[in-house]
Amino acid sequence: MYIGVDLGSTNIKAAIYDAELKLMDRRSKPVEYIREHGFVEFDTKSYCETLVGLLGQMLKENDIHCIKQIAFTGQAESLVVLDRDGKPLMNAISWMDERSVEECTALAAQFTQAECEAVTGQQAVLPTWPATKILWLKNNQPDIYHKAATYMLLKDYVVYYLTGTMWSDMSIATFSFYFDIYEKCYWKKMLDAIGIGEEKLPPLAEPCTVAGKMKDMFSESLGLDSPPEINIGTLDHFTGMIGTGNIAPGGITLSTGTVMAMTAMAEEPVAKDTGIAMHYGFRPDTHIMLPVVESGGVSLEWFRRTCMPEVSYDEMNKVLAERGRNELLFLPYLVGTNAPEFDADATGVFWGLRQEHDVFDMAHAVMEGVAFVLRKNCEAITAKGTKLTSIIATGGGAKSDIWCQLQADITGLPILIPEEKEAACLGAAMIAAVADGAVASLEAVAKAIRMKKTFTPHYSGAMETKYRRFCALYEMSLELFKK
Repeated sequence: MYIGVDLGSTNIKAAIYDAELKLMDRRSKPVEYIREHGFVEFDTKSYCETLVGLLGQMLKENDIHCIKQIAFTGQAESLVVLDRDGKPLMNAISWMDERSVEECTALAAQFTQAECEAVTGQQAVLPTWPATKILWLKNNQPDIYHKAATYMLLKDYVVYYLTGTMWSDMSIATFSFYFDIYEKCYWKKMLDAIGIGEEKLPPLAEPCTVAGKMKDMFSESLGLDSPPEINIGTLDHFTGMIGTGNIAPGGITLSTGTVMAMTAMAEEPVAKDTGIAMHYGFRPDTHIMLPVVESGGVSLEWFRRTCMPEVSYDEMNKVLAERGRNELLFLPYLVGTNAPEFDADATGVFWGLRQEHDVFDMAHAVMEGVAFVLRKNCEAITAKGTKLTSIIATGGGAKSDIWCQLQADITGLPILIPEEKEAACLGAAMIAAVADGAVASLEAVAKAIRMKKTFTPHYSGAMETKYRRFCALYEMSLELFKK
């Protein structure tokens, strides 16, 4: 049996699968945060103890005493600072923490955007990145900074906690902003800028590597007959790809929750100036494009909450399914734009309103607008040499048939809905099964992934015209803003 663990930001999730990768049980526990002085932190020890408790409860209630391998996935950027004995010096700093805004400004003055992208694959210096948090510690908490012996990212630390072995998964190191995703080494120039050497970072390892066996103390406390192997796994977006069978160039795994994220394996070799967020992939010497749109699902959440709070999503979808399309346009840039334009000045816009329109017409325009942004990103990916054949949709947005059909019609790509809802945990378990030798390859197990629904695209000249209007409206709104 195998366990896939998703070290999430909201919940820690774990799922047990049998030798044929059939789900036996799935559980989750919420993550508790410490929010003081504008910081976002969590207790590292408590986080790990919650994980062990969750595993113990699941194993005990299913009367399971033998697990071959546990593979991990989850959040990337949360930072853990350790002393010489490998003990946390402070709370873990969440990726959501934005204390390092000033440090971002300082680093942006030292490094051009082109240089950062050519090394890290990222297009902006953000407070999300651990590099900026380390510089913040140097500037604001020198006592911690000088005592720090090792800086680790959360998933890597959890593996170390369970095994006693330090590694840095390269697919996670991508998010540190001090890792060269093309040369597969730490970026010395950035390390010099934030004031640390490589000796304060774990050795780099390929994703999906077995780190070692679980410590006896944990194995015994979990009631296991022998210690399972611990696999470092890979990023949650990437296990989501694996868990939906998207393991080769051509497919996009689309997650539409509050944020809309798209993951697509790039054709190799890749250009270092793609204009799209690029990451080290879950397989050696591969790269994955991961454009993110912060105004994705949140646009519909905002509109329903603000303009039709008494209407459920189910009722909204039912009404919209009975109506025809209208000429309303909506630019879903409520927090500026991320991919593919990266323009902080962009704003949300309704265009074409008339007295015959109501909130349902406007909701339809919001869905359509988000789908237009999806198409923009698909076109950007295609322009960089990766031909797309389909989109596998997950997350809350995948529950809306009308939204999925809009996405298919607008992108011209079939939208596939997988049977498995928790693709990240399944993807992690698939990694474990392959590493253990129970399955020959990811390709072999991916063939068993089933889709429960397919939305076939229907071409419409009117929709094509509307998309062109959408793009023109975006350009004109920026020009108006500048004037």
